[in-house]
Amino acid sequence: VSRMTVSEVQGYGRQRGYIDESVIGPSIRFVRKVKLEIAVNDEFVEPTIQTILKYARSEGEGRIGDGKIFVLPLEDVVRVRTGERGREAI
Repeated sequence: VSRMTVSEVQGYGRQRGYIDESVIGPSIRFVRKVKLEIAVNDEFVEPTIQTILKYARSEGEGRIGDGKIFVLPLEDVVRVRTGERGREAI
């Protein structure tokens, strides 16, 4: 993978956030996470998944909170600067 977007995000899933009672009424405190967005051509999908699994999974069998990988079809890509589309724009 030679290009990707990395974002610091907040959320909660199965590991849950936690309730902070120190403010007026309960409020959910989100867990800090990292979100990767990677667009690859078809032949790189499986190797990319395997690499993420290798480095993102906690030791042993992993733990709740290790994350999820969503694999979505990419209908088109457009490079804004040049107007290139498709494979060349990735």
